[in-house]
Amino acid sequence: MTRTFTRQQRTTVVYGILCMVLLVVVLQLWLLTATMNAYLGGDPSAIWPAALGSALCLAFNAFMLRYIYVMEKPRP
Repeated sequence: MTRTFTRQQRTTVVYGILCMVLLVVVLQLWLLTATMNAYLGGDPSAIWPAALGSALCLAFNAFMLRYIYVMEKPRP
């Protein structure tokens, strides 16, 4: 059974996704700042874990974007 959302329901879902994406982007910015601070302070061991965390944030944001595309796709 396929269910289509009303415009108001889709808007609510999109706003929720945008809030999550904004939080993840702020987390990525903080991660970049902390990593640069550690690297410039002489600790290069923080680079690869931070790169992995940033890649996970990117994957989450890409999944959320794909979810919006699938949700907006017209159904026959």
